[in-house]
Amino acid sequence: MEDKNSKKSLTIQGVVVSDAMDKTVVIEIITRKVHPRFKKIMTRTSRVKIHDEKNECQVGDRVIAVETRPLSKQKHHKLVKVIEKAKLV
Repeated sequence: MEDKNSKKSLTIQGVVVSDAMDKTVVIEIITRKVHPRFKKIMTRTSRVKIHDEKNECQVGDRVIAVETRPLSKQKHHKLVKVIEKAKLV
């Protein structure tokens, strides 16, 4: 049986848009919703800083991150795995 106080850990998926910082990458999350009145699809983007301990992510990688305790003022997620590496042109 589940405990009433247990929380599911929130996972997010996004694309790395910046890796300039040490042990930190910025990912962009794209959500699409239908407008309730006009029935048009709206695209919303949000940027989240995640903790990358091994500096393994590069710009363009698709990653999964999980919510954790606050690691710094703006970091509340850490890297779980890299789904797809960026293709070099």
